[in-house]
Amino acid sequence: MSSVLQPAVTEEHPPTAAKYRPVSSHLAIAPPVSVVIPAMNEAENLPYVFKTLPDWIHEVVLVDGNSTDGTVEVARELWPEVKVVEQRGKGKGDALITGFQACTGDIIVMVDADGSADGSEILSYVSALVSGADFAKGSRFANGGGTDDMTFIRKLGNWALCTVVNRKFGARYTDLCYGYNAFWRHCLDKIDLDCTGFEVETLMNIRVVKAGLKVQEIPSHEYLRIHGTSNLRAVRDGLRVLRVILQERSNRRALRRRSAPSPMLDAVRGEAR
Repeated sequence: MSSVLQPAVTEEHPPTAAKYRPVSSHLAIAPPVSVVIPAMNEAENLPYVFKTLPDWIHEVVLVDGNSTDGTVEVARELWPEVKVVEQRGKGKGDALITGFQACTGDIIVMVDADGSADGSEILSYVSALVSGADFAKGSRFANGGGTDDMTFIRKLGNWALCTVVNRKFGARYTDLCYGYNAFWRHCLDKIDLDCTGFEVETLMNIRVVKAGLKVQEIPSHEYLRIHGTSNLRAVRDGLRVLRVILQERSNRRALRRRSAPSPMLDAVRGEAR
């Protein structure tokens, strides 16, 4: 992991101005930070999204899902250095995977394009990572978090699914289906994302636990979508999330069976010796 906290000035190794990026009055970091924003017809919302992004970010990667409303043009006007990547597949999971592949930063942050996330919270996520976490997971239900955009049914469903994941995988999550997260780039080598829909967030949350990565929840406030309507469908996508949980549970059991010692095999090996 890269050195992240600015060291005291010494005569032998004085820090250079280019090496560290000040992110607050108390913290400077060396790792570059990439922000991935999947977007499809979000031109009206992008001004609100980009307005809150910190200016010390290394790069913004916009994954465009074949927008027809000028999303790409608006993004380039708001953030001239934005890296635009064309999404060839479909679904949020596919868009995020495409964006992750295009990132060059050591830290990757996932932000939705609907204006529901406050970009200034990125400081909290990055601070958690440079302090030792592998995966900084946003939570609307951790102390200090909140949401303006969840019905009672969605809250109940999120709680139920979160409870299942905690019990089956030994996690301690307070929120499961939330897309505002950050992580070290090397985590991608250990979680192997392979789904295309909204359930990608749940898959990530499960696989970071299975990989033994250090997770820290970050209180986050989710605001209402500013313009347009969400593609999220509570029942349909809830069932897809449940399917992912069951598949990951089955995979875990199969792995345990393959790795469990066999008394008969041990006996055969003993005779051979």
